Amino acid sequence: MRISDLRERLTLSFGEQWAPSFCKDIAITELGSKSVDEALQSGLEPHEIWRAVCAAYPNETVKYK
Repeated sequence: MRISDLRERLTLSFGEQWAPSFCKDIAITELGSKSVDEALQSGLEPHEIWRAVCAAYPNETVKYK
């Protein structure tokens, strides 16, 4: 998965207005208490980040096959 794919999924899941703030400000336990942006900067793969977001927010995330 590319970073652009991750960003698209996050936008579809959380909305155009909320997704950027979510990525910057919300620490996710499954990412070692890092935000999405921090996890990307630390070198985590986008697919790992997406799985962590889905685990933390199963009702909000868009499901992909």
